[in-house]
Parts: sequence; C-alpha cells; structure tokens
Amino acid sequence: MTEVPIIRTIEDLGLVSHPQRSALSNEMHVRKLPAISAPARLMQILILHNSSRVEREHELIAAFCGKSASDLANQNYLSCHVQDVHLIWERHTEFSSFMFIKPGPFDDPFDPATFAMVPRGWFNGLGDEVVRATQLAFADAMEKGRIAESFCEEDLVLCDVADGAGRLWSDFRLHDDGFGRLLLVDNGLTGQEAALVIQRLQELGNYRNMALLGLPVAQRLTPKVTDFEHQLSELTAAIACDDSDDNSLLHDLSTLSAAMAAVIAETHYRMSASRAYAKISSDRLTSLRVDRVPGFQTLGDFTDRRLLPAVRTCISFSDRLEDLSRRVAWTSALLRTRVDTALSRQNRDLLRSMDQRTQLQLRLQEAVEGLSVVAISYYLLSLSAYILRGIEHVTAVSHDVVLAALAPIILIFVSYSLHRFRQRVQSSDAP
Repeated sequence: MTEVPIIRTIEDLGLVSHPQRSALSNEMHVRKLPAISAPARLMQILILHNSSRVEREHELIAAFCGKSASDLANQNYLSCHVQDVHLIWERHTEFSSFMFIKPGPFDDPFDPATFAMVPRGWFNGLGDEVVRATQLAFADAMEKGRIAESFCEEDLVLCDVADGAGRLWSDFRLHDDGFGRLLLVDNGLTGQEAALVIQRLQELGNYRNMALLGLPVAQRLTPKVTDFEHQLSELTAAIACDDSDDNSLLHDLSTLSAAMAAVIAETHYRMSASRAYAKISSDRLTSLRVDRVPGFQTLGDFTDRRLLPAVRTCISFSDRLEDLSRRVAWTSALLRTRVDTALSRQNRDLLRSMDQRTQLQLRLQEAVEGLSVVAISYYLLSLSAYILRGIEHVTAVSHDVVLAALAPIILIFVSYSLHRFRQRVQSSDAP
C-alpha cells in the first residue's frame, strides 16, 4: 500500500510566500499594549523624528533595553522591560512615540518622579520637537478632591468610556511640568479591554495633535492665497481689455502660476496628512463608545469644538488652492485663445495683403505679356524684313507689302502661342 504524503507546510503544496508576507502578518499583531490592570501609571512622549537621527534613536532604545543597535535595524517597534517599567517604542511615518508603563499603586497620580529610571537628558540628540507629552493615571478609585486638584475646573472633560466600564477625567492642558494629564478610573474594565481603551485614548490625542499641525501652515499662508486670488482677478479683468499687452499678461500669469505651484508643493502633504489624521482621530473617538456625564463636556464635545474647526480650515485652504489652480488654468486658456485670435487676425490681414499683391502682380504680368506680344512680333517682322530684302530681286512683289500682310498674322500667332503656353503652365500647377 502506497503511503500518502502528509502535507505539513505551504511549501509541501508547492507554494512560495510573498517576500513581505511575514512582515505584514507581524504588523497586524504589533503596536498594541500589554494587558494593564489598575492601578498603573503611564507616560507617553511623541516627537517628530528626523531621518538623520534614526541610528541615534536605535542606539538610545538599545542602550536602555540592554540590546544591540544592530538588533533594531529596519525595525519600527520594540517592547521591553527595564526594572519595573515596561517601555514600548513605535516609529511612525512622521513621529516616534515612547510609552513607559509602571504598574502598582501611587500616591500622586501625575508625579514625573515616578519614572525616575529614565536618565536625565535621555532624549538629547533626538531633537526637541515634542508634539505631545502626557501622563495617564489608571486608578481603581480616586477621591474627588484629589481629582479636582489635578485639573483645571474650567476646561474639565468628564465622561464614561467603553459603555461605562471606565470614567475619563482630563482638562487637555499643558501643566507646569510640560505634560498633559489623563485620569482613567476603572469601573469594570478587563485587562485587555483596559489596554485597548488606554491605547485608543492615547492614539486619539496623538493623531489629534498631528492633525492640528496643518492649522498654523494654513493660517500662515492664507493671506498669500488671498493675494493670489486678487492678482488672478486683476489679470482676468485685464484680459478683457483690448489695449492690454499680451506679453505682459503672459509674464504676470506665469509668475503667478509658479508662485502658486510653490505653495501647493509646500502644503499639499501637510494638508493631506491633517485630513488623514483627523479621520483616524474620529475613528478612535467612535471606538471609545463615549457616554455623557450630566453637567460636563465629553471627549466628543472637546474634540468637535477644537479639532473639527481646525481641520475644516485646512480643508478650506486646500479647496481654495485647488479652485485657484483651476481658475489659473482657465485664465491661461482664455489668454491663449486671445493670443491665437490675434495671430489669426494677423494671418488674415497678411493673406489679404498677399492677395492684393498677387492681383497687382497679375495685372502687371498681363501688361507685360501685352508688351511681350508687341516686342516679339516686332522682332519677327524685323527678321522677316531681312529675309524679304534678300529675295527682293527675285520677286516682283514689294517687300513692304509682304511685311504689311505678315504683321497681323505674326501678331495673332504670337498672341495665340503665349495664350497656349500660359494654359499649359496653369494646368501643370493644378493639383
């Protein structure tokens, strides 16, 4: 009996994995927080990274975790433990995040000394472009008086998340230590659910701040776009005037188009990124399943009040640039039509002048042909006279009488010959 081979791997089926298959599979499982139970303290720092500092970032993380920098080559994620602190490092397209997690009870929910194991000046060499720095306290219970001391009452955000399994407190302000503060009280969150809520809270804040990076750019360049619109309106009005100079208009329009292209190149990525980050923030907010606590603004209220106007400003800025690009293209086409019309008019006048000259040349040619008939006939009669004088002694007819008779015959013959020649030339030129 023949033994049936056992299929154990996809290679046994004759299949070959895509080169990126393993990396793509791992990507779906990394970038998540470990199970977290209250109480615990978290600190996250978000910095805009620089491509020239990638090796320095790897060296920093490797030294902190007791690894070799070569082990992190081409990696964008690392999770390791140092003493009683869990470090999670992630490198994204524009920023890197450093999250420190320390489980266990705490007296002060927002004391930076909790993470004293992070060396002073640890981030030196990575740049000082911090986008967001937050401390998050995950507690099983908190006294309301202690909570009131930690936040600004005027901007207090209080709401339930995960369908009431957790309660969030924050004022989303930068405090004296340079950190923002979030307090999450456990009202029944399981370990993995708590980690998921915390991750979504942090991602909501991270992507919200990244989305807001487009607002200063839009505000700074909006006056320039307004000036572009005024210049374009003036150029469009000038095109309608017959006495305006086309060369000057073309130069001004080209200058405007180049300046506008420079603004689009400078801002396109930032505006597109702001829209993308805002969409991710909206998705994270929806996934948190926020419920209102009477008398307080929710996380959704704060986000809608702060983020949406900024993103809409960026979208409006991008839309104005796109509309301006279309209008510049339309104005260029209008100016091109005007130039083409002027060229057509010049060509028409030139053709008319050439036609007039052709008619004049034709009349001159006809006059010359008339004179040619007379001249040729005169020369033929002269030749005939020489011949008749030579034979005058052998004929009784006077050569003058013969010349008089030959004159009309020669004229008719010459005229007919030139007419036939002209017809033959015209027929050969015809297509």
